[in-house]
Amino acid sequence: MRRANISIFVPHKGCPNDCSFCNQRAISGQTVPATEKDVADAVKTAINHNIEPKSTEIAFFGGSFTAIERGYMLSLLTAAKHFSDIYGFAGIRISTRPDCIDREILDILKNYGVTAIELGAQSMDDSVLLHNHRGHTAGQVCESSALIREYGFSLGLQMMTGLYKSSFEKDRLTAMRIIDLHPDTVRIYPTVVLKNTYLGELYLKGEYTPPNAEESVSLCAELLQMFENEGIRVIKLGLHSSETLEADMLGGAYHPAFRELCEGHIYLQKMREALKNRNKECEYDIFVPEKALSKAKGQNKRNEKALKNDGFYCKIKGKNSLQDFEVEVAQTV
Repeated sequence: MRRANISIFVPHKGCPNDCSFCNQRAISGQTVPATEKDVADAVKTAINHNIEPKSTEIAFFGGSFTAIERGYMLSLLTAAKHFSDIYGFAGIRISTRPDCIDREILDILKNYGVTAIELGAQSMDDSVLLHNHRGHTAGQVCESSALIREYGFSLGLQMMTGLYKSSFEKDRLTAMRIIDLHPDTVRIYPTVVLKNTYLGELYLKGEYTPPNAEESVSLCAELLQMFENEGIRVIKLGLHSSETLEADMLGGAYHPAFRELCEGHIYLQKMREALKNRNKECEYDIFVPEKALSKAKGQNKRNEKALKNDGFYCKIKGKNSLQDFEVEVAQTV
């Protein structure tokens, strides 16, 4: 069951260092620390919009939640647990660093009703982690993931593609190592270079060039299929859209509908595979799931145009009986 989030941002609170890519103001659009009142306001707003509590989580994002000052952390957890108990929310989700997890903190989180923990792994290559000032190792991701599993929490892992000193092959290997940890959910963030960051400095000096949007879409589409083929749900693909993010962006693979671009790329691959070895002098109807018709056609009908450039004359149509990424081809002429 897909779950909604009541998101509360705790910007750059508790982080022990500045990662190469991090500009929390641009990423979250927020710099003022969240308070108990913010938790209450967010919950009340969600309730007033008739959300379904049983499929909704209260979620703390944006910083290293388990590294913030203990009294402050407990005040936020107390507020979240209070409203979770009242309304019967699905749980409380927090995001933190792999090196900020131990048995003491997991006991606290369990007592306050936390049900899901996401770790910002970002890469499973120690050299990439070092060059991007992450301050933790791949081994710590594995150790913390095992502890989280032992305590019965839902495990989420976050990864980034295109980081400084990474490569497509290293990003694929990161995805494979994350799969080996059996998380329940994954978030994939292609690197976006922001002002006032170490990556921004490297970019402006010409020492770092991130993958462009087209390259990142191709890679992330591949990673999306890798995770979903293993039954791991990708709950986010690409950064959340915000005016501050777009204003502070210097380069990289940002698009407000990045996941849709990736899914459209998968459909194009599937359609090309289905048309392989078919007669280009004929015309075809290509059927895709009705709910995915827009994605399959691509933004501005880019997939239809791509197939035409391949020499195939096709009409892409919806069919309710098809499942995600299923494609059928029927010759019409």
